[in-house]
Amino acid sequence: MSTKLRLTILSFLQFFIWGSWLITIGAYWFQTKQWSGAQFGAIFSTMGIASIFMPSLMGIVADKWVNAEKLYGALHILGGLVLCTIPMVTDPGMFFWVILLNMIFYMPTLALSIAVSYSVLKREGLDVVKDYPPIRVWGTIGFIVAMWTVSLLGFEKSASQFYVAAAAAILLGVYSFTLPKCPPPSKDTPSRSLVDVLGLKSFALLRDTKMLTFFLFALLLGAALQLTNAYGDTFLHDFDKVPAYKDTFAVKYPAIIMSISQISETLFILAIPFFLRRFGIKQVMLFSMIAWVLRFGLLAFGTPDFPGISLIVLSCIVYGMAFDFFNISGSLFVETQTASSIRASAQGLFMMMTNGFGAVLGSSVSGVVIEKYFTAADGVTKDWQGIWLSFAGYALVIAVLFVILFKHKHVPQEVEETAQEPLLSVEQA
Repeated sequence: MSTKLRLTILSFLQFFIWGSWLITIGAYWFQTKQWSGAQFGAIFSTMGIASIFMPSLMGIVADKWVNAEKLYGALHILGGLVLCTIPMVTDPGMFFWVILLNMIFYMPTLALSIAVSYSVLKREGLDVVKDYPPIRVWGTIGFIVAMWTVSLLGFEKSASQFYVAAAAAILLGVYSFTLPKCPPPSKDTPSRSLVDVLGLKSFALLRDTKMLTFFLFALLLGAALQLTNAYGDTFLHDFDKVPAYKDTFAVKYPAIIMSISQISETLFILAIPFFLRRFGIKQVMLFSMIAWVLRFGLLAFGTPDFPGISLIVLSCIVYGMAFDFFNISGSLFVETQTASSIRASAQGLFMMMTNGFGAVLGSSVSGVVIEKYFTAADGVTKDWQGIWLSFAGYALVIAVLFVILFKHKHVPQEVEETAQEPLLSVEQA
């Protein structure tokens, strides 16, 4: 089996796990369990809480002590076992803690999957900017397949979605132990300070103004991502209460409609190498922010019937640019700006900002704001147009600030990796 195929399987299963429940958990929470919106915001904050410390911590472990592929496999097996217990939970308070434990095991695997893939590709003499996106696109396909599987099996409102995710997680965990070895790059590097001993060198990146600004905007965009993940599916399910929309395809199979977002991702992922070389990271990130404005704005005026459904579909297409042009391009930017000895922990730092602090900000604040300002007196009916327009305004403010504050000079037609030296090398601390 070729190296690229092996990494493709890894990417497919990595996101199949997440796609099995991430988009449909809202339907399970609101339609089946009928728990409150404020509590739901807390549930989505679990991935943020876990991402604040686990990706960086596991990145440090992979950089200094344990093979990345073995650590990656162990985390998935543990996460799969936790997923098996979620259907047994009947209390929203306990649900929070179980989901948090699962996120503690899952979130660091997002950064580790990148670190493993980059390590293996570079060992094979391949170019990560060119060769990684076609591999990563299969992660998006895995996410789509999972969403369709759960939807067509009728599991969108069922606890069975967690069993599907658990089976994939355990399978990937076992498979990971067969991957090429990725030994700790800093294992034999002498530690000269407490920072070295703890493996915290990657945090020195924050001393650089450009990188600090980059990571702060990673946090703000991470919040936007959690908004669409948390509320997209349940937004369509809510139309079920309107007789005119109840039997429309979008209301019956909202996960399939929302999967158009991931289908769009597959196209934009493949376009990343061209856009990065042609426009550079600043322009590509700005494209992402503008796409977020459109994503939320279009949802505000969408309905499940024609022509309103065309706005929802267009919103899903725009999502591909919104997600990929920051998350994937951002990880490549971090990879090319750091030395090999700290790249796993640097990816963990990026993940901490996007899926850590960003997710906590997005899910916690949005849950409270929606409950207070956009929920009717009955505690159930929501002003979805107001919700989406407020999210669009948030994204627009981020875009304007980014243009003003992020300073980065792009060298046309050159790969960022060859344009400058890494910001932090093994000899620097």
